[in-house]
Amino acid sequence: MIWFVGLMAPILAWSWLSPQDRLTWWLEVAPVIFGVPLMLATAQRFPLSTMLLLLVWLHGVVLIVGGHYTYALVPGFGPTDPLGRALGWTRNNYDKLGHFAQGFVPAILTREILLRTSPLSQRVSVDGKLRASRWLAFLVVSVCLAFSAFYELIEWITAELQGAAAEAFLGTQGDIWDTQKDMAMALVGAVIALVTLSRVHDRAVVRVTSGAVGE
Repeated sequence: MIWFVGLMAPILAWSWLSPQDRLTWWLEVAPVIFGVPLMLATAQRFPLSTMLLLLVWLHGVVLIVGGHYTYALVPGFGPTDPLGRALGWTRNNYDKLGHFAQGFVPAILTREILLRTSPLSQRVSVDGKLRASRWLAFLVVSVCLAFSAFYELIEWITAELQGAAAEAFLGTQGDIWDTQKDMAMALVGAVIALVTLSRVHDRAVVRVTSGAVGE
């Protein structure tokens, strides 16, 4: 966890200095501000796998960068930037990266918690590998979609309470289907995470639960 905090702190400090919109910074970076202390508080009792810590760190960076610039103004993702011109974008699509990460990383987090605390997996003594229930992937995706929907509800409540002041946090950029597209990106992220990382994650979970990591 020392490396996690050491690498996160300077990026967080940079983001705090002169953000585009201070309210948006608080709203976007709140998961990092509350999540990191929670991870530190539970590190001894429930250490996370190194793989998951790395993914959470990357997700934190995505949130911190979005909080500094606001998602509609992050450099490199706008329609006039090289990537945007090449792909024919008409808006800044950094928020889509953020919502992809909102599915991708929580999928591995949810998977790790369920593997380690529920009857959805068991370790086979012959080879030490994990054998996960067929329900695991379905439940992980369901949790990620529920989390994405909950986040959209937070955006709606914030908009109702703050009015125009929350426009940068919403980041719809005039797209009436932005909420649905955000949830779709979270779904895609969760599915891709499970398809590409499940076997690697199994080994990471075995290592951390065997005491090789986090002690």
